[in-house]
Amino acid sequence: MPPSSPASGDETPAAVAARLTGRAVTGVRPLSGSLTEAALDDGRTVVVKRAEEAEAARAEEAGLRWLAEAGAPPVPRVHGREGAWLVLDRVAEGRPDREAALRFGRELAGLHAAGAPAFGAPPPGGPVEAFIGLAPMRNVTGDDWPAWYAEHRVLPYLRLAVDAGTITAGEAAVVERVCTRLPELAGPAEPPARLHGDLWSGNVLWGADGKVHVIDPAAHGGHRETDLAMLALFGCPLLDTVLEGYQDVAPLAEGWRERVGVHQLFPLLVHAVLFGRGYAGQALAAARSARSL
Repeated sequence: MPPSSPASGDETPAAVAARLTGRAVTGVRPLSGSLTEAALDDGRTVVVKRAEEAEAARAEEAGLRWLAEAGAPPVPRVHGREGAWLVLDRVAEGRPDREAALRFGRELAGLHAAGAPAFGAPPPGGPVEAFIGLAPMRNVTGDDWPAWYAEHRVLPYLRLAVDAGTITAGEAAVVERVCTRLPELAGPAEPPARLHGDLWSGNVLWGADGKVHVIDPAAHGGHRETDLAMLALFGCPLLDTVLEGYQDVAPLAEGWRERVGVHQLFPLLVHAVLFGRGYAGQALAAARSARSL
């Protein structure tokens, strides 16, 4: 098992990369405030990532390992974790194309079919108090998806948005009414799927190897339509082709297109909490659309 204890000593990205890969670092290139590329003396390049806190790095490490167990779609190899630091393989990026999109859809269906012990189940070794992006996300388990989704995914972020004044009490009632109707809106019962959990287009990398790689998961057990709804929310390239590949392997239940707004409530409310009123308006539009079903 790679090291996971807090670093003692030099905490520069270069030093962390050297410790966790066992290789000398020949150069570094900052990508952002939290990401650095590190070139190793064997010719490989890794990404050194510093999370906001150690539990966020722990959640990401556990999520990546859990997704990797399913076999596909590929995720960056985890070299190790020290406190809030993670060292991962770099994904060399290419361009979207039809064959990669079809393959991604089929592999995503396989990931979902790998399953989870329950809705809300965290990855093995992952914390209950996890994260989606910079927002907290509690991985509390349940056996009934509509009740679990309302209690542990929609309503917590609705309350935070109301407390912050981003959504009014009157507007919140629209979302609350959707939650009461979830048993009839959710469609046929499905087993818990193994979700990426934060599958927006920025976490979908079209690799130079002709494969689609996924990064930065908020992995947990959930409804498979939630991952697909998030792909649609932020404009995944070649989405229709991805869905074609998915349906080839695991056809979706009748009415899934009408349920997209139900599944988008969760990420939209998370974004409303993190980024404000613009996303609140989108969340309310999704709720109103769901109510009309």
